Amino acid sequence: MTRKNLPPSMRQRRLGAELRRLREQVDLSVTKAAALLGFSQPQVSSIETGRFAVSAERVRTMARSYSCTDEALIDALAEMTGGRTRGWWEQYRDILPPDTLDLAELEYHATGLRTASVIHLPGLLQTRAHAHAVISAVVPALAPYEVEHWVSHRIKRQVVLYDENPTPLTTIIHEAALRMGFGGPEVARGQLENLLTMSERKHITVLVIPFGAGTFPSSGQGIHHMAGAIPALDTVQLDTDHGSAFLDNQPQLAMYQTILDRMESCSLKPAKSRDLIRRIAADL
Repeated sequence: MTRKNLPPSMRQRRLGAELRRLREQVDLSVTKAAALLGFSQPQVSSIETGRFAVSAERVRTMARSYSCTDEALIDALAEMTGGRTRGWWEQYRDILPPDTLDLAELEYHATGLRTASVIHLPGLLQTRAHAHAVISAVVPALAPYEVEHWVSHRIKRQVVLYDENPTPLTTIIHEAALRMGFGGPEVARGQLENLLTMSERKHITVLVIPFGAGTFPSSGQGIHHMAGAIPALDTVQLDTDHGSAFLDNQPQLAMYQTILDRMESCSLKPAKSRDLIRRIAADL
């Protein structure tokens, strides 16, 4: 696949979708917008589907032509341009599913991260051994070389936590995930020790929901919230057995923000969360 034929990433599609929303808010058809901007109708459509690279200046022109006066939104949309420039995740194209590349790209550009998980520990805090144990158990089974590709991708995603300006992360983990023991006692103990070490970093907050907390929302799925440059550009990713689901409309974002807030309210504070992790590690 040549670079010029690369499919649009989730981030590029999101930029196009936001421009489409601005156009629709002022009740402009694609035809009328094209005439207003001096573009062709197919060009406007291609920009809105993320298939056509657009410059920051053109984004500003489009936003203002659509009567947008929210300068913070316009600046944030302009920052999302850059043509087909991709990061380290691009080496996995044609190896892993597109949604795994989209997740890495969204994490890389996020201004903050918040995750919640019940059975699995967050990928951003997994050790290589733990990730290998989990990925080796997926259905249908992966070949050994495929497992290595998935594991290396998962570990490389963690660069956002080690950069010069690391991305803040708050993760909510149920006690069940801490006790799953994936990979056996040695791997599980190493994973919990790594979790404790990472939780001491000032930009990482680990909160544990203990068994005694009782009922809490969204117990059946992992939630991964990535903050955009402004709240209107946030994204929520849900883990499912058939792949990732990306959500970005405002009612859905608000609902999952509320779910994460409620899960956090059920969690132990950071110090008590670490105490529980230590006790579980000591029992292994």
